[in-house]
Amino acid sequence: MTALAETDAAATVPEYRNLIAGEWCAAETGATFENRNPADRGDLIGRFAASTAADAERAVAAAHAAFPGWRATPIGKRAAMLETAAAYLEAHAEAFGHELTREEGKLLGLGVAEVRRAAQTLRFYAVEGQTLTGETFPQDDAKMIVYTQREPLGVATIISPWNFPISIPARKIAPALITGNTVVFKPSSEAPLIGLRLAEAFAEAGVPAGVFNFVTGAAREVGPALTADPRVRAISFTGSTAAGEAIHRAVPMTTRTQMELGGKNPLIVLADADVDTAVDLTVAGGFSLTGQACTGTSRVLVDRTVKDAFVEKLVAKAKALVVGDGMAKDTKIGPLASEKQLKTVMSYIEIGKGEAELAWGGRHLTDAPYDKGYFVEPTVFTGVTQDMRIAQEEIFGPVIAVIEVDGYEDAIDKANAVPYGLSASLVTRDFDYIQRFPDDVEAGTVKVNRTTTGNLVNAPFGGVKASSTATFRESGRAGLEFFTQIKTVYLGR
Repeated sequence: MTALAETDAAATVPEYRNLIAGEWCAAETGATFENRNPADRGDLIGRFAASTAADAERAVAAAHAAFPGWRATPIGKRAAMLETAAAYLEAHAEAFGHELTREEGKLLGLGVAEVRRAAQTLRFYAVEGQTLTGETFPQDDAKMIVYTQREPLGVATIISPWNFPISIPARKIAPALITGNTVVFKPSSEAPLIGLRLAEAFAEAGVPAGVFNFVTGAAREVGPALTADPRVRAISFTGSTAAGEAIHRAVPMTTRTQMELGGKNPLIVLADADVDTAVDLTVAGGFSLTGQACTGTSRVLVDRTVKDAFVEKLVAKAKALVVGDGMAKDTKIGPLASEKQLKTVMSYIEIGKGEAELAWGGRHLTDAPYDKGYFVEPTVFTGVTQDMRIAQEEIFGPVIAVIEVDGYEDAIDKANAVPYGLSASLVTRDFDYIQRFPDDVEAGTVKVNRTTTGNLVNAPFGGVKASSTATFRESGRAGLEFFTQIKTVYLGR
C-alpha cells in the first residue's frame, strides 16, 4: 500500500493517507480535507485524511508498542536509516521543493533549499547522535564504578507549523529517532504534503512499523490524543504562544515538553550603522518568507539621527519588491499561507493605520494576477511607539514597525519591553556595543550585523520569555538532550 489512496483512473486529485503501524491508511471515518495553493485557490493539490482522536490514539499505541524494539536497535542501524532517508530527500529535492512552494507559497528556491536543509539535518543527527555519552564519577570505593547513561524517553509527538513544514519537523524527528524514541508526527493542515514526503523518506529507509507514524487532521480533533495520553513521554511543538501554553498546561507531569513559540523580533540600528546594510538586513529579515517566520524582523529600532534616511531607503526597497506566485522567477514576496493568515495580517494593518503612520503598502492585492491568491503588499509603519499593538503583538506577515530610539540604552529598553524574546539583531560598527549586546538583550538568539532570521543545523535554537518554555533547546547537540534522560548506575563487586 502507498501513501496515495486508490482512486478512479479518471480522478485528477490525489488522496493521501496516514501512516500508522507501518501501513498507509485512511482516516477511520473516511473523511478528508482539501489542501489548496495559496497563490491560486483554484489549484487543488490533494485531499488528506481528516483524522479523529481514534486515529491519533492508534498512532500512539503503535509507537508505544514499537518502542522496546527500536530502543534495542543498534545505533549504527538507526543512523543508517537516517542517512537513507536523507538520500531520498536529496534525490527528490527539486520535485519536493516544487510541491512545498505550491502548497505553502514560499519562493521556489527557498522551497528546494528547505528540503535539502532537512536532509542535512538528518545526516547531522545520524552522526552526532552516535557521540552522545554519559560520564564516570570518581569515588572512594575501589570495588565500585559509578557512571551515567542516557536513555530514550519513549513515545514522542511532533507537532509542527506550516511556515517551515519540513525543516522544523526534521530537526525534531531526527534527534528523537536516533536516540531510540518512537514518533507520532502531525504536520500543519496548511502544508501536509511536504510532511508526508518526510514520512515517505522514513518508510523508504526501512524504519520498522510503528517507529514513525504520520497523522493529518485538525488540531482540535487529534491534538488532545497526541498530548494528553500518558504513554506520550515527550512533546515537541512549534507554533503560537497561546497554543503552546495550552498544551504545556494540559500534559501529564511525566510528559516532557519543548515549545518554540512566537516572537516580536527587533533589529536595532545605531547612529554609526551603515544605513544601506541596515535596510538590506531589514528587508531580508522582515519581508523574506512573506514575513512568516518566527524569527522574522517585525520591529526596527532606529536611532533618531539616521531614522529619516533609513525610512526613505526602506520604503524605496519595499516598493521595488515584486509580489507574486513563488514559482515565478522574479517574485520576491509570495502569498500568505492561508485565508486565515490573510485575515490576521490585514486586521493588524488596519490596527496599524489607526495607531501609526503608513509609510508604504498595506493593501490586500485583489486585481489580476493576484485575484486567486492571498497576496499583501510589503508594509512599513513609522511613528510607532512602544505601547502600540503593532509594536507588541506578533503579526506573522510582511509588516515592519519602525520605532525611533535615542541611543543604545533606549534601544535596549524598547527591545526588551515586549512579552517575547526569540531573536534580536544589532547593526553597528561600535565594538563596545557589539560586546555588550548579547548580555543586554533578552533573546535566545542574538546576532550582530546579520538578519534576525536563520540558524545553523549544529547550533542550539530557542527563545526566552513567552517565546519558549525555557526547558530544552532545539537543534544542534542540545536537540538530543531533550529526547533522553539520565540514569545513574552504581556497579559494585
